[in-house]
Amino acid sequence: MSTTSIDGRAMAGLAALLADRTRASFCLALLDGRAWTAGELARAAGVAPSTATDHLNRLVRGGLLVEERQGRHRYVRLAGPSVAQLVEDLAGHAPAPSAPPRTLRAASATAALAYARTCYDHLAGRLGVLVHDALLARGVLDRAGGLAVTPDGVAWLAELAVPVEPLRAARRPLLRDCLDWTERRPHLAGALGAALCARFLDLGWTVRGTGRAIRVTPAGRPALASALGVDAAELAPPRDTTAHRG
Repeated sequence: MSTTSIDGRAMAGLAALLADRTRASFCLALLDGRAWTAGELARAAGVAPSTATDHLNRLVRGGLLVEERQGRHRYVRLAGPSVAQLVEDLAGHAPAPSAPPRTLRAASATAALAYARTCYDHLAGRLGVLVHDALLARGVLDRAGGLAVTPDGVAWLAELAVPVEPLRAARRPLLRDCLDWTERRPHLAGALGAALCARFLDLGWTVRGTGRAIRVTPAGRPALASALGVDAAELAPPRDTTAHRG
């Protein structure tokens, strides 16, 4: 749809879908790229299942979510990468929480997400920003004429078994900066960002944690550091906030 055909009412209607704490919480949870049931999202947001169903119906009608049915079960997910981009960009511009987490468990979960997480299907958090910056420093990416893969970068990615040409043929953009809501700096999105996230998981350099969290494995830490040309210490996980302090 051309932007010239969108009036203020349509834009306000879209904004209203996310101008609700419960619906916004659902969309943030769905940034993990998985399909969730209404019951799972209700528990995550701390609302009644009937309340969740009403909100989910509004998000589906508004085009932000799509539903899938398997037998009697109904699942919902974000409608696509463009919706994930919208949600993550809004989160990146939202004010930081004014109060710290109230429990050690919550603090640990927050630290894990800030360190590394999925943003729909690509890496975010401190690890995502580090990968973004390392690829620029290594010459895999270049900004001279806008963010692009260099010829040396094509060769580097091929060695990693991430061929660029099939990604160029995809319908989504190859590369895109995505403002990270915890680091307030860009991480790498687009088809290449998704392919790298998947490749790191396939190689066992990273593994999925709880929810959206991603962890670098002990074996993956030196391998990833070598591939990116960074010190392995830069990939150190966050300090365990549940540990006893002396």
